[in-house]
Amino acid sequence: MIRFGIASLAVLALTACAPQLQGAGSVITVQQAPEAGAQTSGDADAFHESIAVFDSHLDTPALFHTEDYLFTERGTWEEDGTHVDLPRMNEGGLDGGFWVIFTRQGPLDDASYAAARTHGLMRQTAIREFAAKYHEEVALAFTADDADRIIAEGKKVVFQSMENSYPLGLDVSLLEHFYIGGLRMIAPVHFAHNQFADSATAINPPFDGLSPLGEELVREANRLGLVLDGSHASDATVRDMIALSTTPIILSHTGAKAIYDHPRNIDDALLLELAEAGGVIQMNIFGGYLERLVPTPEREAALEVFNAAYGADPSSLDSEELAAWFAARQELDRDFPRPRSTYEKFMEHTFHVLELIGPDHVGISGDWDGGGGVDGMSDVSMLQKITRDLLAAGYTRADVEKIWGGNMMRLVRAAEEARTSDLVSPDVLR
Repeated sequence: MIRFGIASLAVLALTACAPQLQGAGSVITVQQAPEAGAQTSGDADAFHESIAVFDSHLDTPALFHTEDYLFTERGTWEEDGTHVDLPRMNEGGLDGGFWVIFTRQGPLDDASYAAARTHGLMRQTAIREFAAKYHEEVALAFTADDADRIIAEGKKVVFQSMENSYPLGLDVSLLEHFYIGGLRMIAPVHFAHNQFADSATAINPPFDGLSPLGEELVREANRLGLVLDGSHASDATVRDMIALSTTPIILSHTGAKAIYDHPRNIDDALLLELAEAGGVIQMNIFGGYLERLVPTPEREAALEVFNAAYGADPSSLDSEELAAWFAARQELDRDFPRPRSTYEKFMEHTFHVLELIGPDHVGISGDWDGGGGVDGMSDVSMLQKITRDLLAAGYTRADVEKIWGGNMMRLVRAAEEARTSDLVSPDVLR
């Protein structure tokens, strides 16, 4: 559901003349579009290498228990379908970010909640085992200061986030267990409505935003000091999160509805509300949310055969059936590739949002190893291109540093500082 009101009028006012939008306790400075082709001094690639570069949504933990994935060996998207490993992180200057505990949405019943809880705990364990196995290359981060220290040590930063709070079942107190294990960002919902909130990509929303349990989740996240993530949530859910949270929220991988009208993207009115509340949108490099992509007739025919044999929705499959489903789907995607969006279209989304709400509220996330990547930027080895284009468009080095992680880390620090829990310090977990 999209609600129109004062924020919608603000969009019109901004496009007419006003350089600022004043809201309750805040002022959004809206940066005008820089002159095309404006150049900054110095070498863009060297500058990119000198700053902290973070991604807010790395789905790579899904690969940690697969036989073929080795973090220290360079892969290629073209050959193995992966986006992230240590060599490519070094090539692209990526210092780390939030590594995702993702659980696919299933039925809302006790047995399914128990299975989801086990899956979530195992995925968090896999991230911690990854950090232990590659301790000379990466390190777990529990605080923003940890991230600074880890980068200074020449290692990659491993924060943890949860995409879809489904593993918590009906017991929000479980969030504290995940927090103690290192969780620092939480998203209530994914592709389907769940016990906490309405999704952006499902019909007939049951709650018109957060459920009562979802409101409890927001309060618990604030108490513990977690950043709240509104990606995949409906517009009404995002508005409820902004209104209820005591700290600014993030959209960890989202695009601009003004460029492509997809339910996973948000419109200009909601972008203004997000920024007015101090929040951040991390621009998504996921082709299906950048523009309408039309599959070839051959792929469509292959999908029909696949769906007849395996089913279109794998959420109800057991582990063995799910493994077969994914193996067959990977083979289909190799034989009949998905249509791809372009790097230029991604930058169109990014520049639109920057011009609307300014560089204090924008970041970057590729949804790497979760479906991200476009022609012209197939993995994390190419991130310098974004820095070059931002600088060439006239954004300052300070702007670019905020976009590549400064804004995200501002939210991490805000959540830390607002934390009211009396839990033991996470220092004991290192």
